[in-house]
Amino acid sequence: MDNADQGSGPPEDSAPLPLTEPADGTPDVIADPAALRAACARLAEGSGALAVDTERASGYRYWPRAYLVQIRREGAGTFLIDPIPLRDHLAPLAEVMNDVEWVLHAASQDLPCLAELGLRPPSLFDTELAGRLAGHQRVALGTLVEELLGYRLEKGHSAADWSRRPLPVDWLNYAALDVELLVPLREKLEAELAASGKLDWARQEFEAVRTAEPPRPRSEPWRRTSGIHKIRTARGLAAVRALWEARDELARKRDRAPGRILPDSAIINAVLADPRTVTELQQLPVFGGRVQRKQAARWLRQLHHARTLPDSELPSIAVAHDGPPPANRWADKDPDAAARLAAARTALADIAEHHQLPVENLLLPDLLRRTCWRPPADTSPESVAAVLAEGGARPWQVELTAEAVSTALQARA
Repeated sequence: MDNADQGSGPPEDSAPLPLTEPADGTPDVIADPAALRAACARLAEGSGALAVDTERASGYRYWPRAYLVQIRREGAGTFLIDPIPLRDHLAPLAEVMNDVEWVLHAASQDLPCLAELGLRPPSLFDTELAGRLAGHQRVALGTLVEELLGYRLEKGHSAADWSRRPLPVDWLNYAALDVELLVPLREKLEAELAASGKLDWARQEFEAVRTAEPPRPRSEPWRRTSGIHKIRTARGLAAVRALWEARDELARKRDRAPGRILPDSAIINAVLADPRTVTELQQLPVFGGRVQRKQAARWLRQLHHARTLPDSELPSIAVAHDGPPPANRWADKDPDAAARLAAARTALADIAEHHQLPVENLLLPDLLRRTCWRPPADTSPESVAAVLAEGGARPWQVELTAEAVSTALQARA
């Protein structure tokens, strides 16, 4: 099966064809500067956009770096690049990649680790986001490829430990297939967006993803410990914080996912049990294992530290918010705000349905909540449009929603 066959796909009424290996075979991993320079020369001679993907080791490593970069270009083929040994030799790749459109699926997941390598797209097309705007209910890569191109991708290694070396051949095959059909998929989705009048909307969204600032670090990341709702006292929260911070420090040093150092469930169990001795700690689930026995003194020190903290240094039981309270509390705190939000949600749901869009892509829910909780003094459509734009809404979103939100802001309980 050649590339042209894959791009056109099987007949529409036939069952999806399984795509089990790349058309040109599974390429070798590029891990030395000379091979990279040769690959870059071939990429430069290719034509059209670059299909780009990365594989990370989420759940295994602390740092979200790329452990494999996959690139495909028409006329050049597919390349699998190991960026770890090539970290200081990627300038030729940046020269090629930073001057042509990229096609990615769920680009926001890949762009940060690529930027860390000095690789930044001048423009991009996000097939997942395009699928959402085009009205597809399911936008996983495999689903879109099956629906629009008629091929079934074999999945199964997305959650693998991609820091492993050498990488198994079946993993490399999977990685190469992830970029095999990205450009043909882009062409199908672009045609759908153009036919529905949404192509300019999509371009605005792609640019917003491309230029997005990194998210601000959370002020109290330990509060996201799974199961923390079981801890009802400030001193208990201090113990969670102490264990979480000790675990995070160790995870950083070892470049291991924090959950592989100590699971969240073990942190919560230790805080609830409040053990005072190594024996008591090791009687708890997880802590009796061979690896955890070596760290018992570390965890006990953190529990003791939290136990002896002065009250003035204990964390607040209430979580600090820089925005409005949870929407389910609005009716009690501010009935008029609750009425405004209800009216706005109904109006936006109607607009989203009319245009076959997910309502969350029509306007960010957080921006809507903030606007309804503390509306501007002037609630005219023009003023509301300015507020939405200042809050990050793109021009197409403002155009579709400003008048509806303006009307909703007049609602009263």
